[in-house]
Amino acid sequence: MLLRGQNLLGYRHYADDVVERFVERAVKNGMDVFRVFDAMNDPRNMKAALQAVRSHGAHAQGTLSYTTSPAHTLQTWLDLTEQLLETGVDSIAIKDMSGILTPMAAYELVSEIKKRFEVRLHLHCHATTGMAEMALLKAIEAGVDGVD
Repeated sequence: MLLRGQNLLGYRHYADDVVERFVERAVKNGMDVFRVFDAMNDPRNMKAALQAVRSHGAHAQGTLSYTTSPAHTLQTWLDLTEQLLETGVDSIAIKDMSGILTPMAAYELVSEIKKRFEVRLHLHCHATTGMAEMALLKAIEAGVDGVD
């Protein structure tokens, strides 16, 4: 299930007890993997959902919502990966929701995450700009564990 962190499936923040109950019911009804993201890459907005997923025995996948800007450096992504790992996630996903991840950036990002952290890493790309297939290929060459 793709879960917007504290927003669940909506577009506003919900209280922690609502997040907890939603995840509990989702797991009871068969959900076993939760890809939890925050569009602003704020780990505080993912923490309650990730903890709820883990507490109910499901797979908690923390997510890097990939974008580019002067503030989004390789170190930014490594720091966010570390923060998500500190919450106890089972795996990390790189979510290229706008299709702007270049093949070489995919290679560099996957290589560095795999070099620095012992974590299962997944890459999700959209083909908006036509680079998705090559970004996926370079990520595979760099050691990504799963793609979609």
